[in-house]
Amino acid sequence: MLHPGPDSRDELIETLVEAQSNDVIGAQSREMLEGVIRMADMTTGDVMLATPRMVLINIDAPFDELLHLVIDTAHSRFPVYEGERENILGILMAKDLLKLQRAPELNIKALLRPAVFVPESKGLNELLRDFRDNRNHLAIVIDEFGRVAGLVTIEDVLEQIVGEIEDEFDVAEDEGDIFGLTDHTYRVSGDTSIERVNAAFDVLLPESDFETIGGLVAHEMGHVPKRGEDFELAGLQFTVLHTKGGAVRWFKVAPVSASD
Repeated sequence: MLHPGPDSRDELIETLVEAQSNDVIGAQSREMLEGVIRMADMTTGDVMLATPRMVLINIDAPFDELLHLVIDTAHSRFPVYEGERENILGILMAKDLLKLQRAPELNIKALLRPAVFVPESKGLNELLRDFRDNRNHLAIVIDEFGRVAGLVTIEDVLEQIVGEIEDEFDVAEDEGDIFGLTDHTYRVSGDTSIERVNAAFDVLLPESDFETIGGLVAHEMGHVPKRGEDFELAGLQFTVLHTKGGAVRWFKVAPVSASD
C-alpha cells in the first residue's frame, strides 16, 4: 500500500527509468523494455517501407537485369510482380538465383516463395508472433482498399525493441568509401569526405561546415533522408540506400547525365 504500482504505460516507463537510476537494470535492458511497451500501441503501418521505396522484381526481366538488381541493392528477399506492380506473385530469395544461373531452363515462377499479406492496421505484437510462428521474414502490407501499401520485415519489428540491427550495409566508420557497381554507378558511404567525393567524381560540391557527404546531402535536402529518396547535387544523383540513427550510411551515386 505504501508503494502502489504504475497505473499507466507512462508511469511504467518512469518506473523503468527509476530502476535504471537505482542500478536495478542496465540502460540497454531499460531501452528494450521500453521498446516492448511502446510496441504494444504500434501497427504495421508505423514501421513498413512504403510502396514508392520498395524494390520489386519484374518476373519478365532478363536474368542479367535480375542479377544486377540483387547485387546493387544487397537485399536477400524481393517481391516479384507480373504486369502491374500491384500484382505480386511471390517472394524471390536472392540465393535462389544461383539455381537459375545453373539451370537457365528453369521457370522463375518455380523459385518463388509464397507471399504473405497483412493489413497495415495489424498490431506489431501480433505481426511478430506471426513471423515467429510461420517462419516468415517479410510480408506485403495491404491498405484498407486492398492495395499494396508497402512491405515489412521481421527486422523492422525487432528494431522497435532492440534498436538498429547491423546488416550487410554496416561497416566500421573508418572503412567507408566509394565502390563501383555493375551498372556503372557507385555505392558511396555517407562517411566519405566531401573532398574524396569531389576528387572521385570530378565535381565541386558546395562549401559548407560539413566534412562528410552524408552530412552535406542531408543539409541540402533540409530533412532527415529516408531510404529510397533521390537528390541531385553538383551534377550527381544521390539515392539513399540505407540510413541508421538518422544518418545516411550508403548512397547510390551516378552522374545526372548517366541516370537520365
